[in-house]
Amino acid sequence: MSEHVPKSNRLSRETSPYLLQHANNPVDWYAWGDEALARAKQEDKPILLSIGYAACHWCHVMERESFENDAIATLMNQHYVCIKVDREERPDLDDIYMAATIAMTGHGGWPMTVFLTPEQKPFFAGTYYPPEDGHGRPGFPTLLQRIAEVWSEDRAGIEEQAGQLTHAVTSQLSGTAHAPVSSELIAAAVEQLAESYDGRWGGFGGAPKFPASSSLRLLLRFHARTGDKRALQMVRGTLDGMKNGGMFDHVGGGFARYSTDEKWHVPHFEKMLYDNAQLARVYVEAFQITKHSEYERVARETLDYTLREMQSDQGGFYSATDADSEGVEGKFFTFTRAQIAEILEEPQASYFCAYYDVSEPGNWPEEHTNVLRTPRPLSEVATQFELTEAQLREELSTARLRVYSARKERVPPLLDDKILVSWNALMIGALSEAARLFGEPHYARAAERAADDLLLRLRRADGGLYRTARGAKAHLNAYLEDYAYLGDALIDLYECGANVRFLAEARSLCERMIKDFRDIEGGGFYQTAHSHEQLIARSREAQDDALPNASAIAAQLCARLSFHLDSAELRTIAQATVESFGKLIARAPRAFVSTLSVIDLLEQGPTEVAILGESEEPRTRALWQAVAQVYLPQRIIAHGAGDDAVGQPLLEGKTPVRGQPALYVCHNFTCSAPVTDPSEVMQALEAT
Repeated sequence: MSEHVPKSNRLSRETSPYLLQHANNPVDWYAWGDEALARAKQEDKPILLSIGYAACHWCHVMERESFENDAIATLMNQHYVCIKVDREERPDLDDIYMAATIAMTGHGGWPMTVFLTPEQKPFFAGTYYPPEDGHGRPGFPTLLQRIAEVWSEDRAGIEEQAGQLTHAVTSQLSGTAHAPVSSELIAAAVEQLAESYDGRWGGFGGAPKFPASSSLRLLLRFHARTGDKRALQMVRGTLDGMKNGGMFDHVGGGFARYSTDEKWHVPHFEKMLYDNAQLARVYVEAFQITKHSEYERVARETLDYTLREMQSDQGGFYSATDADSEGVEGKFFTFTRAQIAEILEEPQASYFCAYYDVSEPGNWPEEHTNVLRTPRPLSEVATQFELTEAQLREELSTARLRVYSARKERVPPLLDDKILVSWNALMIGALSEAARLFGEPHYARAAERAADDLLLRLRRADGGLYRTARGAKAHLNAYLEDYAYLGDALIDLYECGANVRFLAEARSLCERMIKDFRDIEGGGFYQTAHSHEQLIARSREAQDDALPNASAIAAQLCARLSFHLDSAELRTIAQATVESFGKLIARAPRAFVSTLSVIDLLEQGPTEVAILGESEEPRTRALWQAVAQVYLPQRIIAHGAGDDAVGQPLLEGKTPVRGQPALYVCHNFTCSAPVTDPSEVMQALEAT
């Protein structure tokens, strides 16, 4: 006889859209917390931990097949304390139990399914399980039965396995490997990236293929410093492949999370805020180096999509949109030839279909539809229809607006409308850099709105940060990535011309980060604060993943502020942080590209730019525009006039020249003569 479960389980009290998706399951779900953990100990039951996220396709599949199934839910409720976790809200739990899953199975992914002792120690782990046995693997009900039997009959064996697995996870996540580090490792990382580079389609490795934004930014830096043509070729090949393939939303802007194939053709259609922030920034920087107008277009369309569809009324940015709509992956984004014919009249429909590769049989034949992509150059399609490129471009622009309007009438994918500090910070940084380079004030205003929303709505009473907010509720104490990313983004915002108060906020966040997260003995930072709940491991990993590693960005924040504030102490902390993983970096430099960028900054020192003049003065803006023409990855920019210049070491002793706005360029404690003519700025910058 099954336990009685209310129609709405405990997850109905949560704010996470992912948890709320499961609020009406017949499973007696708990969110992670004292209530669930205490029950597991009291009843001596194993914990069934299920981790996923709102935009996860296979999470939806497993919910439909298993968690909504009364018979399977009965097994879960009878034998386990069932806990559901949103990995985006609780990256600490995701890190720990993903490490356990990979250690046990050799691979990871979501939904993650982990069985724990009441003491939170993992003893069995996997990912998606089907509802029935087949293909040599057990279905979820069979697995539930077997583990319940082993728990009852061989508890000692389970405890032994849990202890071994916990030890392995703790060793992996918590260790350090101190050694001196050098920017020479950047060249080694470039060589490793070249070994896995796909010379035909761009990107690194085979299917599935991910954007690798941090690696692309490191390659741009390496090219700028050394002139290495291969590094730029790898960047351009990857950026071209993504923007021409189905990864890019050619109608609405923005990028999907990854490509399921090596050609960037069929994406996994979920759109994540963090991917779009990082990719927008890569395209902005690539445009600055190459002046290729397509990169500017893609960057703008990505940012415009974010402002149009992902920014809340309060200013913060939503987290993601789903891959599925109406239970079908990609249905919202794909079109048949007949559907285009219903939206567009001839010959515009033919132009659109020719350029975006829409055919009658479909370029995604498994689904009998088309993923929009641009495999042929615009010039080739224009020649086909005896049009000029300008004529075809105008026709396509009009057609896209009509297709976008028609698409908006469809059932949209789920919007994950929670606000995450770290992901918002990445978008604030991207918008700030785009505002500076493109001279677009509305990007800066959007970044300021988001920053103010985070600093107001997600600020705790004690001055610290919350991790997430949805509606009026902000909760869960923030992690290292939240403090580090936001502090770093606020420097970007200040350096695009925003008020000096954002630099002061960055300093405050950095001080709090050092107080709450620094490992003084180990020389780096933990991912969780000293006051965080005690888990089986306390992570301090430094490898990059889909996000830049939090330890690297913490070091970057300290390093950038050390130059802004002339603080030797902050430079020492940054150096100790990168050296705490020195042996690991030397062993596999490609896995630490964000850290390598910080090593480069510390070793080479930044180009220091000081702009003195009223911000709205046209002559001051002309100096800003001249600076924006030069790619300066390792730079700090200070600006101000009058009272705004007080308390900024980079501005001390520097004044306008004969009443005119002036620019000063310094490097390694040496400053050039002040520049007042914008035409002389590039020469001054290149001389450093």
